[in-house]
Amino acid sequence: MEASRSNPEIPNPNPSPRILLPSSSSPVWPTIDGPLGLSEEDSVSYARRFYKFGFALLPLLWAVNCFYFWPALRHSRAFPRIHHYVVRSAVGFTLFTALFSSWALTFGIGGERLFGHVWDQLVMYNLADKIGLTGWS
Repeated sequence: MEASRSNPEIPNPNPSPRILLPSSSSPVWPTIDGPLGLSEEDSVSYARRFYKFGFALLPLLWAVNCFYFWPALRHSRAFPRIHHYVVRSAVGFTLFTALFSSWALTFGIGGERLFGHVWDQLVMYNLADKIGLTGWS
């Protein structure tokens, strides 16, 4: 019987990060993991790290940030400290995706018709052949 009670001396490693919004009766958690996820303090730390490391040419971390902290993105009033980083990650990933897609489509569709004689200097297989990195000549 004594073992079934919680020990007040042992701190809870995951203090209740749930928040009840006035418009809903169900609890809102900062991560998609629900009660198994991070506490709000840890969530702020992870959201900040994902946001900052996204600038290190790892924009996929911005997408992970948006996915993992989806509840914080949807319920901005519940988690304002996390929401700040997640919204900026969403904007960064959207801009990166738009720029990368336009670059890839420009080279993929336009090709030699768009760039003319400069195309031979831009494509990597010709560059590798010029430097001598290919085994065939």
